[in-house]
Amino acid sequence: MFNRIYFNKFLLVLIVISLAGCNDGLSQTDQTSQTAVQDNNLKLTVSEALDIQDGSQRTVTGYVVGQPISDTTILTKDFPNDYAIGLADSEHEAETGRILFVQVPSGFRHSFGLKSNPSLIGKKLSISGTLTPYFTRPGLRAPEEIELIGSDPIDDPEPELPESPPELDKYYKQAVGKNGQELKRILHDIIDDHTELTYSAIWEALMNTDEDPDYSNHVILFYTRRSQSKSQHGGNINDWNREHVWAKSHGDFGTSQGPGTDLHHLRPTDVTVNSSRSNLDFDNGGSPHPETPMTFYDKDSWEPNDSIKGDVARMLFYMDVRYEGDSGELDLKLNNMVNNNKKPLHGKLSVLVEWHKEDPVDSFEMKRNDIIYERYQGNRNPFIDHPEWVEEIW
Repeated sequence: MFNRIYFNKFLLVLIVISLAGCNDGLSQTDQTSQTAVQDNNLKLTVSEALDIQDGSQRTVTGYVVGQPISDTTILTKDFPNDYAIGLADSEHEAETGRILFVQVPSGFRHSFGLKSNPSLIGKKLSISGTLTPYFTRPGLRAPEEIELIGSDPIDDPEPELPESPPELDKYYKQAVGKNGQELKRILHDIIDDHTELTYSAIWEALMNTDEDPDYSNHVILFYTRRSQSKSQHGGNINDWNREHVWAKSHGDFGTSQGPGTDLHHLRPTDVTVNSSRSNLDFDNGGSPHPETPMTFYDKDSWEPNDSIKGDVARMLFYMDVRYEGDSGELDLKLNNMVNNNKKPLHGKLSVLVEWHKEDPVDSFEMKRNDIIYERYQGNRNPFIDHPEWVEEIW
């Protein structure tokens, strides 16, 4: 009896020891997994982020040192927009190779864009986003969270846009309160009849509609955002020429009066960039374009930089409404496709609607709309004057 009890106790001790060993093994595995998760959640320095660039979601801390406007240029003053910031481990860093190029999405621009908040220079930020190249340089894209370290968050008011001409109430009177296809039909009737320019007249018109507000003898080139002499236009390298944002082959209207000469979608553009864009539809994604910052393209689509995405969308919305197939004209339509080629279709509608929301109307767009209306065509782009109508129609 004694031996049996002793033996049973001995077995029980062995079982306990064995189970403890198994638990130790499981605990070690769990601990390793937990450590890996913790490591992935650790905040990275800029130098660490520059080395990773693997598409992972990470948080990076660093000092704001300027605004990237190309893969080799970072401005430290006179910032042109709110779309990007350069982050470094030192607040005085000037070497481009030690700076992380960070995209600033629309929801963060009023608080963390450098044009609106130049005092951010030298401040330390914590930014959570995707470690992937931006401007072809090591970058952080699509941030989901941006925080100012050691200070209260910045809270700047929305920028005020110039007021629209008072006669606009009368101009759009018939469209007020309408929606859907009825609104589209009425807007077409409002903007349909207008002066049609010759293609040769477009040169001078663009010198006025797209004039650089800081240099009256320059125009702002559409995709590159480069300021260039009005006189440097033509067909040579680095000249500017006339870009049809609704690609003229989409409907095959060429440069004929009407859609081929409508200023509401014609912009001055660098010759070789214009050639690269060709007749591509608009969509997100692709490889970085070597000549124009924050622009991506592939075999079937073109993604312009963030600062003009809304401009592109509103020009194409205008073309869809203006050219409806009556009076012997083409019926141009937006669709949700790419590779539209010579069909009178342009895409990608769902992406254009998103771009319209992300990049609101700015003062340059409004002034351009006024000049076309008052000096050239006598009609307006309704989606610049009433951005809310996009949602009512599409």
